Amino acid sequence: MTTIISKEIGKEIKKARENKGLTQQELSSKVEISRNYLSDIECGRYLPSVPKLLSLSTELKIDLNIFKNDGNTRRG
Repeated sequence: MTTIISKEIGKEIKKARENKGLTQQELSSKVEISRNYLSDIECGRYLPSVPKLLSLSTELKIDLNIFKNDGNTRRG
């Protein structure tokens, strides 16, 4: 289950990063994580901590409700 969640979160982070025209290096510098760690998050290998997820969502302007999986959230 964590793997599915990790992959979904990573997919959304990557999509938002690319939509903002940021490289992994640029985003990782802004949120103070390594580029390798960001790559691992985007690939679904790691689930970021809550503070890092908040930093990423703030920087990328992601509404954290997109990660809610209660059947009521629509993903485009």
